[in-house]
Amino acid sequence: MTTQFELIRNPFGKLVLTTTEGVVHEGVSPVRAFPVQAPEDGISLLNNDGKEVAWIDRIADLPAAIGALVSEELSGREFMPEIARINSVTSYATPCTWSVKTDRGDTEFVLRGEEDIRRLTIDTLLITDIHGIHYLIRDLRELDKHSKKIIDRFL
Repeated sequence: MTTQFELIRNPFGKLVLTTTEGVVHEGVSPVRAFPVQAPEDGISLLNNDGKEVAWIDRIADLPAAIGALVSEELSGREFMPEIARINSVTSYATPCTWSVKTDRGDTEFVLRGEEDIRRLTIDTLLITDIHGIHYLIRDLRELDKHSKKIIDRFL
């Protein structure tokens, strides 16, 4: 596979992108264009000034070594646990504490207000806690009856 750039990690752990023209960009950061709907498609590589220096249509289309670097960097920067079950809430009035089971383990967080639950699609929700951490419910239909009942009280 041919790419329009080379990507390596320097001794300081920063990604270094070199274009086919020989232009070197140190400390590039990958950013997903569609982190929920299409996390493996549409990745922008940004320089330190936040300007796009390269575009990746699909991680799977990259050479394996470059794809691994991009995926590794993304996973180190992103933290968005997926809620699998809502165990309990302290109150149906906000602010309240939610006890949830996620793909990263059990946790609790404080929901500041109902406006911190955003519907991304008909079945996908993004919940932001009081500290700005995002929790994803990828598919409401896959939640158990108890969890759905709690969500319905807030929507």
